[in-house]
Amino acid sequence: MKLPPEGARWLVSLRWLAVVLMFLTIWFTSAILDAVEHPLPLYVVGVAVAGYNALFQLAQRESAAGERDIERNIFLQVLLDLVALTLLLYYSDLPRNPFLFYYVFHMIIAGMYLRGRSPYVFAALASAMVGAVMLLEFLGWIPLFPLRFHSDPAGGRPLDGLYLVAVFAAFSSTLWIAVYCTTSIRRYVDRAHAEIRQKEKLLGIGQLVAGIAHQIANPLDGVQNCLQRIGEGVKGNAHLTEYVQLMAEALERIERTAKRVQAFARPRGIELQSTDVNAAVEGTLQFLGSGMANVRIETELGHVPPVQGDPYTLQEVLFNLCTNALAAMPGGGILTLRTTALGHKDEDQMGSVAIEVSDTGVGIPRVQLEKIFEPFFTTRAESGGTGLGLGLCRMLISEMGGRIEVRSALGQGTTFTVILNPANESLAAAKVE
Repeated sequence: MKLPPEGARWLVSLRWLAVVLMFLTIWFTSAILDAVEHPLPLYVVGVAVAGYNALFQLAQRESAAGERDIERNIFLQVLLDLVALTLLLYYSDLPRNPFLFYYVFHMIIAGMYLRGRSPYVFAALASAMVGAVMLLEFLGWIPLFPLRFHSDPAGGRPLDGLYLVAVFAAFSSTLWIAVYCTTSIRRYVDRAHAEIRQKEKLLGIGQLVAGIAHQIANPLDGVQNCLQRIGEGVKGNAHLTEYVQLMAEALERIERTAKRVQAFARPRGIELQSTDVNAAVEGTLQFLGSGMANVRIETELGHVPPVQGDPYTLQEVLFNLCTNALAAMPGGGILTLRTTALGHKDEDQMGSVAIEVSDTGVGIPRVQLEKIFEPFFTTRAESGGTGLGLGLCRMLISEMGGRIEVRSALGQGTTFTVILNPANESLAAAKVE
């Protein structure tokens, strides 16, 4: 989720309101309640806050900042606010000031708008400043500015070490918890936002290609009818009969693919059934043929239980992964298909089955690993890649209740792992809504 410029402007507007309330509070507590004995330092800090806030507002009007500049701007605003708040509290009896926990607001703002370790840096800085003020006041190394409450004894209340430790512990832990919760929520929102954006793209793609698939389906019926008549005329030739059968199977596959594409725009899932993953792997190899002349294809099929899935869909996913693997080995290499029963190794679903498609190709840069499943993202645009295959694979595997993972190293190869849940007795009636 990118930082909108309005975030920095919002902080400036909010600070103007805070400045007004600050001056009113200083006036009320000093002139009316007579609780603040030295209000002048507080007014000076308030003027300083108004001054740097005016500079921020002026800078925003004169420049159109990018996301990095916006984040830097917010970082500087929060930093100055922490210093100003510390000074305000120091000049108004920090250990007993009820506004001490206003630091939490800055932690929330930092967690919302800043990435990386910056929010935790601010939590550490605020804890250090408040702890330093308490310690120096307790040691008598800096002057005190106590608040005067009507219930205080004559001469004021002395600083109690145990009280200061308790207040600092509660204050510091509150800041760190606020930062952790805010940053965790932001990461979750970012992931959800990315998933929603990808699903919207795929939905748009589905609506686009559904019309294309409809145009393919009509002439395909005529081709199949013609091929059927040709097959009746070559029954005496075994080789031609075999070729006709292969063509018929290929046309049937095209027809099923066209129907699958048309289904993308419909809000319905796929019917699941007990699926033999080893059979799906062997079927994929048959469609794959010999692959490339300089690529060796190996299989390591283990004794795995049936999974919940769709055989054709699984075969389609594996075919796509194998095609990508072959394209990643232009100079040759080894393509390995491996099936494994995970048993208790998979914490998400006990008894799940993993299907690995590994190559010894060029590998995928780390910065691109998070993008390869996004629609239209491709590293093979010059060779006709559309960037739809991996996004489609993840969508299909998700419809079957599974997940797909990837690990890669440059110059060493890539491994895609499809993990599917084990079949159960009620699978025949199950549907992915």
